[in-house]
Amino acid sequence: MEKFDVKLVALDLDDTLLDRNALISDENVAALRECARRGIYVVLCSGRLEAGIVPFVRRLEIAGTEAGRYVIAINGCSVFDMHERTQIQCHKVPGDVLLRADEMARSAGLETQVYSTDTIYYGKLTPWIKMDIDLCKVRGVQVPDYRSLLAAGSPKMLIPCNPETPEVAHGLMIKMREEFGERAVVFTSKPYFLEVLPPGCGKGESVEWLCNRLGFGIEKAMGFGDALNDESMLRKCGYGVAMKNAGDYIKSVAKYVTDFDNNESGVGRFITAHVL
Repeated sequence: MEKFDVKLVALDLDDTLLDRNALISDENVAALRECARRGIYVVLCSGRLEAGIVPFVRRLEIAGTEAGRYVIAINGCSVFDMHERTQIQCHKVPGDVLLRADEMARSAGLETQVYSTDTIYYGKLTPWIKMDIDLCKVRGVQVPDYRSLLAAGSPKMLIPCNPETPEVAHGLMIKMREEFGERAVVFTSKPYFLEVLPPGCGKGESVEWLCNRLGFGIEKAMGFGDALNDESMLRKCGYGVAMKNAGDYIKSVAKYVTDFDNNESGVGRFITAHVL
């Protein structure tokens, strides 16, 4: 089996490293611990907040090592150093874009939410915002003057909708892309989660920035993902790996596809075959 020269492994969480129960399998844990032991950086790279990623780093038991010190959060808007307990890179969506996005969401019958490193803020709680707070297992706070908070800018806005009507999020995505152009990146991370992110920012861009900071190029990075918010990472990494359970488009932009899905330890099996 061909072995690849990898110095960093970047991993999406939901439907990639995590199984259907949002757990990391023992096989995945073993493979990633061995990567860290060999000095290969293991970087969890998620749309979640830093606080929502840390429990999974603890599961890997690598946070105390040099190879396990970094996480990429909020779909690439934040790079966090757990040893220094600080963001070493952070991008924000401009306040005027967030204010207009909030207006457009409300016109579609939806509410919005924005993020800090450990908290989700919103103006009005809906079942779908609560669904995301519960999924991320972080604190949610209702803000009386929510529009003033938006005016200050934020790394990410999420517009969750009813999972049974993903066409609402898709239609709003098209309108927002026309409205904002290059001033924001707008996409769906799940069919019912519409995201508004800063321009020129994504998982791939942050992985590249971190690789350069660590002294090697992104051609030495292996990235695993399954969804549209993983596209830049799969395109930019020297070894872009789509999950077997990914959609056809994501598989088409990746250089490799796992033989096993996220419920079958697809990540760990691929790493064991091609890296360890």
